[in-house]
Amino acid sequence: ALPGVANARSRLQESRERLSVCSKLCYAVGGAPYQITGCALGFFLQIYLLDVAQLDAFYASIILFVGRAWDAITDPMVGFFISKSSWTCFGRLMPWIIFSTPFAVISYILIWFVPDISRGQVMWYLVFYCIFQTLVTCFHVPYSALTMFISREQSERDSATAYRMTVEVLGTVLGTAIQGQIVGKVDTPCIESPLFIGVTNSSVALEELNMTHDTGSLTDTRNAYMIAAGVIGGLYILCALILWAGVREKRESSELQSDEPVSFFQGLKLVMNHGAYIKLIAGFLFTSLGFMLLEGNFALFCTYTLGFRNEFHNILLAIMLSATLTIPFWQWFLTRFGKKTAVYVGISSAIPFLIMVVVLDSNLIITYIVAVAAGISVAAAFLLPWSMLPDVVDDFKLQHPSSPGHEAIFFSFYVFFTKFASGVSLGISTLSLDFAGYQTRGCSQPSEVNFTLKMLVSAAPVVLILLGLLLFKLYPIDEEKRRKNKKALQDLREESNSSSESDNTELASIV
Repeated sequence: ALPGVANARSRLQESRERLSVCSKLCYAVGGAPYQITGCALGFFLQIYLLDVAQLDAFYASIILFVGRAWDAITDPMVGFFISKSSWTCFGRLMPWIIFSTPFAVISYILIWFVPDISRGQVMWYLVFYCIFQTLVTCFHVPYSALTMFISREQSERDSATAYRMTVEVLGTVLGTAIQGQIVGKVDTPCIESPLFIGVTNSSVALEELNMTHDTGSLTDTRNAYMIAAGVIGGLYILCALILWAGVREKRESSELQSDEPVSFFQGLKLVMNHGAYIKLIAGFLFTSLGFMLLEGNFALFCTYTLGFRNEFHNILLAIMLSATLTIPFWQWFLTRFGKKTAVYVGISSAIPFLIMVVVLDSNLIITYIVAVAAGISVAAAFLLPWSMLPDVVDDFKLQHPSSPGHEAIFFSFYVFFTKFASGVSLGISTLSLDFAGYQTRGCSQPSEVNFTLKMLVSAAPVVLILLGLLLFKLYPIDEEKRRKNKKALQDLREESNSSSESDNTELASIV
């Protein structure tokens, strides 16, 4: 009879932990602001700083590197402060999300504003980029850790993660569509280089004439960036409100026992000594880096190397739409064949198409085919890290059952390593364009710049993806290990609950 009682109790516990579709959707919507703003910045900030704000490529590289590096540093800082936060009536994580939102939106809009100052433009963009990155971290780190506080059931967390990834990739579509379509309606003026029209007095005069003629058009472009920023800021606030209204943070979902948690730095040492975590973030560090290099330089590559100045926003949209539509497929695939298999199949599928786009002659139809194929791989790269991180946290809990409360460390340091590496890569890639002789607002670029762009969107990402996939061979949590961990965690919780019930019974008998 006892096994039957245990099974009935287990089924009752699972039913209590089940999340409604509405809760999953509200939780998923909370992931959109980070992706909408991140995608707009990732695809458009480099070309905006170079061709609209008209900064020198060297200074643009400093802004991109310092901004992303600062963004990386703020993740563990915020993770530390969250671990020290006390529970409130709204939870421990939700207040961070709500109170950071309005200030994040203001700083985001100011990134896309061109100040009327001859000096200090570099500091303007650097300061507001860093402020925004800090505030969006105050939103995203607690939101990421919220995965562990919505349910104790692995299957429910995986399902909620799939909802979240679908909405997040939809967020990247929205970021690409809003920014791309609004900005794409306006032709950003370019200047013919004297190298292509002959260096004579008349050519210099023609260039000056072009610059005078283009002033109005450049103002229109700047206004378009501001309108796009305002629309994206409004969506940011709306999504934060839906998350707050529809998701309840459950304190008991992450706790096995009532022991006092160890200090942040002791917890950090424990987390960094957990082999499965280090192997997971090492693999995703390289694969994410490959896709970030592609993202950061793709607008310039389409505009100058492929010659699709008026089509690049539509090509970006094709990538993101393809990624959104294939998220459900990858969720089914990882459930059917396992997460490690999904990593190898999903992420490696981008390699032949990344090679094809630079080897074949510039062709719009081929470029769209490559964009759709790349989107399928991007979907896998989006879904899998966030689907696999909770498995690592569960594995850690089994090895350290008396040391709870480190979820924010796991999620914030994964983001830290990824962002810091992306900051380095973006800074180096923009600096390499400067060394290659990038012409600000040029209608065309020297052959050295086009060669550099080919390396940045094809050769470098392919090498990084292959390195990441090799590292995944070392990742120890396969499907069998995952099932064993789930069973062991369930037994541990039941043992903890029965022990608590026994203590309560003894206390009642004494009273």
